[in-house]
Parts: sequence; structure tokens; C-alpha cells
Amino acid sequence: MSDSSPVLAAEGGALSGIENAINTVFDPISEGLSGFVFAEVTVFGVTFPWIVAWLVIAAAAFTVYFGFVQFRAFRLATRIARGQYTRSDEPGEISHFQALSSALSGTVGLGNIAGVGVAVTVGGAGATFWMILCGLLGMCTKFVECTLGVKYREVHADGTVSGGPMHYLRKGIAERFPNATGKTLGRILAGGAAVMILFFGIAGGNMFQANQSFAQLRDVTGGDDGLLGGDGAALIFGLLLAAFVGAVVIGGIKSIGAVTSKLVPTMGIVYVVACLIVIGVNLDAVPGAIGEIFAGAFAPEGVAGGAIGALIVGFQRAAFSNEAGLGSAPIAHSAVRTKHPITEGYVALLEPFVDTVVICTMTALTVIIAKTQFWTDAKATVFAGGETPDGVTVTSESFATVLPWFPYVLTVAVVLFAVSTIITWGYYGQKAWTYLFGKSAFSERLYHVVFCLFVVAGSVLTLGSVLDFADAVLFLLALFNIAGLYLLAPVVKREMRDYRERRRNGEIVRTK
Repeated sequence: MSDSSPVLAAEGGALSGIENAINTVFDPISEGLSGFVFAEVTVFGVTFPWIVAWLVIAAAAFTVYFGFVQFRAFRLATRIARGQYTRSDEPGEISHFQALSSALSGTVGLGNIAGVGVAVTVGGAGATFWMILCGLLGMCTKFVECTLGVKYREVHADGTVSGGPMHYLRKGIAERFPNATGKTLGRILAGGAAVMILFFGIAGGNMFQANQSFAQLRDVTGGDDGLLGGDGAALIFGLLLAAFVGAVVIGGIKSIGAVTSKLVPTMGIVYVVACLIVIGVNLDAVPGAIGEIFAGAFAPEGVAGGAIGALIVGFQRAAFSNEAGLGSAPIAHSAVRTKHPITEGYVALLEPFVDTVVICTMTALTVIIAKTQFWTDAKATVFAGGETPDGVTVTSESFATVLPWFPYVLTVAVVLFAVSTIITWGYYGQKAWTYLFGKSAFSERLYHVVFCLFVVAGSVLTLGSVLDFADAVLFLLALFNIAGLYLLAPVVKREMRDYRERRRNGEIVRTK
């Protein structure tokens, strides 16, 4: 998921007037909600949003409650993801690997590039250690919510599947607490979750990505004076992008899974290979960089509040990147072909590992090892109370020390990350839409039209306050989702024990 500041695409004339008018209406709403969701608390002199603590505490609590399942079941998770325990006659629409790829495409994004650049600048190298730890803890939260997503999913008459927090909060809580209070609480939480997912899916999950993709393409093709500098370039780009996204999203999760199962590995390999090249060229600096990460994690002094500052920054970037606990990923994971919900919980725990432990760590190592003058100066500026630099620039400058042509590679990565994120959030938003307005051919086509129009709008307009509001809505979802996860954790534990017993007595065996 991306958390960089948007770049203004509309810079004058009618488009600028429209953008300013919409932002003026949304400014007070956005400020009010953002002020609550991202309100900061102070611990040992360091301030951070309370929502980050809410996410991290839940991840730690689930890790203990489930006996560190993310470590014990890691090998089993990889085997299930490769289809070694799946039979061809199991219900669902897509394979375990396609479900994992679809969910990853919604989380792996510009935050892995820009967000990490900010983390190691504000929190120093030590932020990397805490980022990794948060990613490891978040694996268990994904395990819990995605197991519930499959257990309480709805299989429709046409064979398609709907799942996510709006389903497991409503049905799961009513099942655990079979009284009027339980049913009412479940419906309220589920309805709120659907509204939040829908809003972010339509506005936040696509507009920002479309805007950043065009901005990056425009920059590498000569800026305002280049090939894409004309007034109509953004509109044409938006229409082409909307046409591609619409074709994939209309095809449903099978089409999305087919695209993302190729797109996600491709973009991940491209980016990780670039990181490995920089690290390989500076191989002698690796031991020192690792030492710097550990020293910075526990140092009494640092860029932003010493060890506590590094911890908070690392946790914050990881939580914003892998979305563990937000309830978004279970929507994609719910469509998997399986008779045993816990199997997709195991597969889902791989998601924060890939997103945060692998990709975010590779970015951090690249920045630390390259040790550019830009990064050094940026840390000094932040330490002196100055502004935080653009995270993309921090990362890009690090790659440029070995790969002067890296802006072009970064452009490919940004576009791939953005397109995959738009596709996945298009599906997430559709499931929330049909939950609220009913599942029919007309309802779904209407949603597709609205979603694609916002892709075009995102290419030509930034609507900063709208996107700020969308981000706040998405993280507010975590407040309700995690509260439901606490209530439903015993259900997941029963599923885990049942699956373990079935494997032990030979009822479930490897199929290949």
C-alpha cells in the first residue's frame, strides 16, 4: 500500500478549479476524521498515531495466543501455497497461489519504495529491525483474519464467492453470541466495514495509484516539456488505464488472479533484482550495514528519539505497508479453492513476510549500503527539525549509485505496482458494493463504470483531501476489524486444532 504524498496533476485552468472546489468541500471532513484516526500519543517523549499501536498490540497478542504459528507453520504454508494439499473438487474460484498474489498486489506498492525511504531517514538504520519485527508479528494477524474470511464466505449460485470483514463480522459474531446483542453488533460492524472498504476502493485504492503512475511516466519522458507534458496526455493515459483495469476487473477474481499471479512475481523479481545488484556491488559493506541496523535499533540516541523512535517509525511503516489487521486481504483470500478455511490462513501469513520482511528490508538495505550524500543530508535535516524528504528520491538516489538508469526501472516498478493495486482494490470495492446494494448484473456493471471513472479522474486530478479522507477511512476499519478478530480468535483456534488432527490421522494428505 502506498503512503506517499500525491503529486498535483492538474496545474491550471478548469481542471485546477474543479480540484480546488472538491478539496474545499472535503477539507474539513478530512481534517476531522484524520485528526481522530491518526491522533498521536506520546511514549517516552516520542509521538506516534494510536492506530499503529492498536495494530501492533493485536499482532503481538495473536502471535502469543496462537503459539507463534507464523514460525511453526511456515513450511506448511509454502506447501499449501504450491497446491500440495489442494484437491481439484474443492469449492472456490482460484488457487492458493493466485489468492496470495491477488492480496499481495493490493499491499505491495509505492509504500515499499517511498515508505521505507522515509523510515530509514526519520528512524535511522535501526528502523529496519523494528520494521522486520512488525512484519513477522503481522503474519499472525493475517493468519487470523484470512481464516475467518474463508470460513464465513458466501458461495453464490453462479459459483462466485464473496468474503471479507463484512461477512465474518456479521455471521461470526452472531454465531459466537447467538442473541440480539450479538446479531446487532455484528451487523453494525459489518456495515461499517463495507462502507469503509467501498469508499477506499473507489477513491483511495485507484486514484492515487493512477496519479502517481502518470506523474512518474511524465517525469522520465521529459517532464512538462516531454512527450507526456501536454494537457491531454493525462486524460489519454487515464482512459487507457481505465480500459485495461475495467477489462480485468469485469472478469472477476479468476481474471484478477490470472493477471496478478503473473504481475506480482514479475514486479517483485524486477525490484528485488535491482536491490541485489546494488547490494552485490557493495558486498563488502553488507556486514557493516547489518551491524548498523542492530546498533541503531537499540542505540540510546538516534535520528528520531533513539531506540524508541526507531521502533515507532519501523512499526508505523510496516503497518502501513502490509495492511495486516485492516480486513482488506481476506476479501481476496476468501475466493480460494479449499474445504478447510485454516489452509488459507496459513497461506495468508506469507503475505507480510513477502511484503515487509523481504521487499521492505531489501529497500532498506539498499539505502543503508549505498549511503548516498542525499540520504546523509536528509537525516541531518530531519534531526535538526527540518522537513522529511521525498521517500522515492531517497530510494532512487541509492539505486543511482550503481544503476544510473534506475529511474526507468523505477518507472516500470511504479506502474506495475500501481496497476496491480488498482485491480485488487477494484475487486475489494466491488465486494463491498454488492454487500451493500445487492448482487446483480446491473449493480456490478454500475460499480465497474463508477470505479473506472475514478481511475480516469485520478490521472488528471489529485483531490488530496479526498485521498486523505480515504486513508483515514481505511485505517478506521482496523478499529472495528481487530475488535471482531479478538472476539472470533477462539473460532480460528478450533479450526487450527481440527486441521492438525485431520492431518495427524491421515484424513488430509499431500496430493503432490
